[in-house]
Amino acid sequence: MPTSLLIASENSGKLREFRQVMSGLPLDIVSPADVGLRLSVAETGATFWENAALKARAYAEASGMPALADDSGLEVDALGGRPGVHSARYAGLRASDAQRRQKLLSEMASVPASARGARFVCVLVLCWNGQLYTTQGLVEGQIAFEERGSFGFGYDSIFLLPERGQTMAELLPEEKNAISHR
Repeated sequence: MPTSLLIASENSGKLREFRQVMSGLPLDIVSPADVGLRLSVAETGATFWENAALKARAYAEASGMPALADDSGLEVDALGGRPGVHSARYAGLRASDAQRRQKLLSEMASVPASARGARFVCVLVLCWNGQLYTTQGLVEGQIAFEERGSFGFGYDSIFLLPERGQTMAELLPEEKNAISHR
C-alpha cells in the first residue's frame, strides 16, 4: 500500500476537496506543487474516463508515484448533456467559473423548472504501478434559476438539490462531501 498519493490536478478547489474527503486515510495526500511537478495534460478524450486516465497515467509516469486523477463535469438534460466533458472550458479556455455559470444560466433562461434536470459526474482513475483502477460518482439535481450560496466552486452555486432546497454552494463543506460525486 502506498504511503503517498499524488492528486493529478492543479485545481485548488479539487485539491481542497480531496484532502478533506481523504483526511482519515493513512496517506500523505500531495499536490503536483508539493513535489515540484508542473504538467499540462491535454484533455483530448471524448469521455470523463478517457480524460481522467490520460491525467492519471501522465502524472504517475512523471512523478513515479501513484496518481489519482479526476475528470468531472456537469451534464444538463435540456442541453443534451452539455457542458459534459467541456465543463471547465464551456465559456472559453480562459473563462472564469462565474462566466461559465452565467453562460449556462443564460442558455437555461427559458427552460421551466420541470425540465432543468442535471447531474454532476465524476470519474476517478488511479494509476498505480502502471495499472489503472477506476470508479464513478453521480449526484442528481437541477439547474437553479439564479446563483445561491458561497461555498464550493465551479457550478456549485447553480446546482440545486431539490430534496434539500439548497444548492451545493449552500451546503457546509462537510455536508457537501457527504453527498458529493467526488
